[in-house]
Amino acid sequence: MTTPAAPAPAAPVLSRRADIGVWTLQIVLALFFAIPSAAPKLVGHSSAAEAFDTIGFGDWFMYVVGALELAGAIALVIPVLSGVSALALIGLMAGALVTQLVFLGGQYWFTPVIFAALLGVVAWHRRHQNTRLLALLRARR
Repeated sequence: MTTPAAPAPAAPVLSRRADIGVWTLQIVLALFFAIPSAAPKLVGHSSAAEAFDTIGFGDWFMYVVGALELAGAIALVIPVLSGVSALALIGLMAGALVTQLVFLGGQYWFTPVIFAALLGVVAWHRRHQNTRLLALLRARR
């Protein structure tokens, strides 16, 4: 006999305007991570390949990072995955910041910081989706 899953707490009430704003931010971030960020890595563009050669990890790591960025971009626009996706992409931006500072001279250190802050806004406003996702996963067990 299994115990029924506890109902997920109600989502925080956002005004319609705030919800539209967060959705707009999610879509813009998803487009950024999919097109100018992931695409060059996944097609092996020379600029991306040179950067990853400088880091010392080579092509395999470039494809992994590109795939993670694309997966995160897609998940940002799936409601139940939006919160956890924003958190995962913040982790990826932390790695990008360390890479910028340690391997690439730190000239563009602010770029991952800005994107992490924007993703933090999404993660905060979609945090109830993390609870919903956990409830769905527990219900499947």
